[in-house]
Amino acid sequence: NRPSNILLLEKISPSNIGALVALYEHKVFVQGVIWDINSFDQWGVELGKELAVPILQELEGHKSNAYFDSSTKHLIELYKNYNQ
Repeated sequence: NRPSNILLLEKISPSNIGALVALYEHKVFVQGVIWDINSFDQWGVELGKELAVPILQELEGHKSNAYFDSSTKHLIELYKNYNQ
């Protein structure tokens, strides 16, 4: 019950990656302005890096002992299918 965005690209290109980074940077900046916080100086950034490690392991083909919700599992499988 949390909002999310899922963007799937058929091709990874510098232009697509740049657009994706710009999209998320802008989203974070606007949220910070609305909430009156410095969005780029938060402890959650480090937490996000820690949470991403098991997902990266799965994407690279290594088994992780981490539990993934059904949405994350599905996206990992989509990624693997696109990269066969």
